[in-house]
Amino acid sequence: MIELIYEVDGKRVDTLSSDDNMILKSRYSRGRRYVTVTAVNKIKLVRATDEVPKDFYKDDLIMANGYQSWTETKEFTRHEYINDLSRLPQFLIKDYHLTSYGSQAFWALDKHVHVGFDFSYIKGRKPLFIGSYNFRYAYLQIKFRERANMIVLESDVDGRVLEPGEEFTLFDYVMSENGDEYFRHFSPISKEKLIGYSSWYNHYQNINEEIIDTALWSLDDRFQLFQIDDGFETYVGDWFDVDKTKFPDGLEPVINKIHKKGLKAGLWLAPLVAEKDSVLAQEHPDWIAHDSEGNVIYAGNNWSHFSPLDLSKPEVVQYIKDTFRHYCDIGVDFFKLDFLYAVNLAPLPGKTRCETSEYAYQLIRECLGDKLVLGCGCTLSNAFSRFDYVRIGTDVSLIFDDWPQARLLHPERVSTKHTIQNTIYRSCLDGNMFLNDPDVFLMRDDNMKMSFAQRAALTTINALFGSLLMTSDNIAEYNEPKRAVLEHALDLFKNGKVLSYSRRGKFIDIEYICHGIMQKFTYDTEKGVITDKVK
Repeated sequence: MIELIYEVDGKRVDTLSSDDNMILKSRYSRGRRYVTVTAVNKIKLVRATDEVPKDFYKDDLIMANGYQSWTETKEFTRHEYINDLSRLPQFLIKDYHLTSYGSQAFWALDKHVHVGFDFSYIKGRKPLFIGSYNFRYAYLQIKFRERANMIVLESDVDGRVLEPGEEFTLFDYVMSENGDEYFRHFSPISKEKLIGYSSWYNHYQNINEEIIDTALWSLDDRFQLFQIDDGFETYVGDWFDVDKTKFPDGLEPVINKIHKKGLKAGLWLAPLVAEKDSVLAQEHPDWIAHDSEGNVIYAGNNWSHFSPLDLSKPEVVQYIKDTFRHYCDIGVDFFKLDFLYAVNLAPLPGKTRCETSEYAYQLIRECLGDKLVLGCGCTLSNAFSRFDYVRIGTDVSLIFDDWPQARLLHPERVSTKHTIQNTIYRSCLDGNMFLNDPDVFLMRDDNMKMSFAQRAALTTINALFGSLLMTSDNIAEYNEPKRAVLEHALDLFKNGKVLSYSRRGKFIDIEYICHGIMQKFTYDTEKGVITDKVK
């Protein structure tokens, strides 16, 4: 049953069928549901929902795909839920903008309802897969209301203005027993798996030319990519201001050294945001997104707190274009683009959040042409067949599940525990929508709180499930046990293929093939180690 809520002349209308202001059309064929609305008069959409009866069982596993790259994603039991921030005081949530990182910025979480975005599935007595084809226009929230034996599908159409005669797709989704046909519908724009280095997970922002040189010349010829991460710029948003105390001659000589080594040169940027202390924010406060009451919109508390740029302003779009052109001109081959979710906090006038990301991500692709693009902190569906690589989990932490107090934070928090599960449960996207980036593996002993077994499990799973195999280690310092783990990982990355995985309580049983030999192991999600390995 379709329910549409819209506004006309400032009046709210809730309807189940066509009326004097709009025409609803619906069709259903072979499990695919397609619903459109055509405006007769100018209307502003608020919400569209569809309800589907579904029997749930106590042993069901519900894969609730998270809102963006970093959002915790796994197969949940009926009694497991992502953190709703309810154990934190409101002043902390507000002061640190904790809801801004994920879907809680727009939709309150119900701790008794699992919510997936754009695709999700149920494993159990009556398996079910739901996947949206409407990902260019409106996000699909898939709400599993187990207590009511109901699935509520909500199309995120809020704010979409329709002029008279304009048609808009409210729903276009498929329901089937599994997602095989859905995933076959797509294709990635790149099939190039890469092995590389990132400066972030060892030095973080504390990088300089000497540190980069040391890391660069430690790599052997198995590596194809060297990526400079955050820390080269003076402030986030001031992309033309390279910190001269760190890189006296700028980045171009460093890029040239990377090329001389025979590697692709990668660079981190957060092109759609600016931090509060940046020159850009100080000199162009109108470039920063504001809400309807004139208040600055914040996307999170990183750096000096940061905000999305206002993409409705031509001068902002030109600045983004100029930034990309500059770094293309100095030879960057690979762009890691971060915090892309932020644009949804400031939707373009009359557009949905999804359409706003569509505009932004397409702008990125047009600016970068055939350069390799890694989307990070992005809404996944907007990246389908648009970005070469996409991060599919949160940042790896140097402690398996980060500090205890951090576990109270948002579902996008830093956590190796969470990102490994994201890597496994979002593996269906790899090679279909894009190539998956599971984030880095780390085997070093210094600046590290994970056990050797946890580091080895991270390395093995990243290699087997991912299409980017990155590290922030100086691998020249590895001893024999670490080299053995790395060699095994490289073999899996090049020659291994996952056949199946299944959850069994806190364990995930993984079966794969490598060099024609079927193998399997069990991963303990609570301890973060591989507990059993059988050839």
